Amino acid sequence: MPSDWLFRALELSRARGFLGPQPIEPQIEHAEGFLEAWASTSPAPPARTLDLGSGGGIPGLYLLDVWHSPMVLLDAMEKRTAFLREVLEWEDTPGAAEVVTGRAESLAREPMLEGSFDLVVARSFGPPAVLAECASRFLTVGGLLLVSEPPEPTPDRWVPAGLGQLGLRDEGPIRTTANFRLLRQVRKTPELFPRSIGTPGKKPLF
Repeated sequence: MPSDWLFRALELSRARGFLGPQPIEPQIEHAEGFLEAWASTSPAPPARTLDLGSGGGIPGLYLLDVWHSPMVLLDAMEKRTAFLREVLEWEDTPGAAEVVTGRAESLAREPMLEGSFDLVVARSFGPPAVLAECASRFLTVGGLLLVSEPPEPTPDRWVPAGLGQLGLRDEGPIRTTANFRLLRQVRKTPELFPRSIGTPGKKPLF
């Protein structure tokens, strides 16, 4: 059962325009899908999770509320990360989380973030090629990238050859409360990736 803290945090996020205007409950239900997808791979919470493009806090705040395990919430927009820091300072915050402001292309090379996450989650970060390139360097070898997919994803969204350049392997779709995709980091990301800020979007690998 989601805590009162989570509901208050998400209501504030919606009021400030960081979440969509729809009711909070369906947005929590969608976040539950990340939890169920991870549970299909492991009975225990990940040792460390990154919410990439955390925005208004979905799914990161929900997963923190359930797992109470180390979480990093990353977003490029200062207004959004200021909000996340605000709600994490409330007295009844359910766990330890760190908020980081900046671009993933740069932050993936920071010693405290590079190759240190068992799980990276992304709800609406960007196109598959951009997300894969920006996420892969954060993952431990063996770690999972768990992505929210469109209602009717096309079968060619995740190109094996392009993913392979990053050390990622597509483990296929998974359906829980919504459509998700599982990708596993099977070897260390080559030093070239991610490329400089903006390049993954301008010159996508696939």
